[in-house]
Amino acid sequence: MAINLNSIELSVCAGRPDQFPRDGLYQIALSGRSNVGKSSLINTLTNRKRFARTSSSPGKTVTINFYGIDKKFYLVDLPGYGYAKRSGDEQNRFSRLTDAYLGGANVRFVLQLVDLKVGPTEDDDMMIEWLNSSGIPYAVVATKADKLNTTDRRANIEALCSHPLLNPPYVGSAIPVVAFSSLDGDGKDEIISIIMKNVK
Repeated sequence: MAINLNSIELSVCAGRPDQFPRDGLYQIALSGRSNVGKSSLINTLTNRKRFARTSSSPGKTVTINFYGIDKKFYLVDLPGYGYAKRSGDEQNRFSRLTDAYLGGANVRFVLQLVDLKVGPTEDDDMMIEWLNSSGIPYAVVATKADKLNTTDRRANIEALCSHPLLNPPYVGSAIPVVAFSSLDGDGKDEIISIIMKNVK
């Protein structure tokens, strides 16, 4: 299938499950903690500078944003999790909205973002455990790789690749891990290749 990744539109900002698209297009979700770089990843993949907006207040947005790509599939930006200042009501709303989405039938693949410098947080581990139990295929995108020097970057990637939750017996085979930098585009081609393999 020929897909023009430069053809992107913000199709739906869903604050309620009844607003999710029902057109049957494949959906690839981007999951990760607040400020991990989901918007930057979308902008890099689609060769846009500021199309997907980055928030100066992490955790502020509690909507699921559906970006239509060439009218072929959606990149779905899930609300960032793990933001301590989110109120109890906002946390509950986030959980209900995200659970309703991930429990649906349209999400076909997940790009799970982890800050390479920070490493997997407790919230990341909880999300990865859920993905392992859900049966939804996924890959890990290790963001902000440019924040590390070569030695630390290699060490952190090796640690992430050997993370127990990303390897048997927790999963059937090792989960792909891609180091990514929105600054220099490292990892972009590999992520695009993963996306294309999972869009039908």
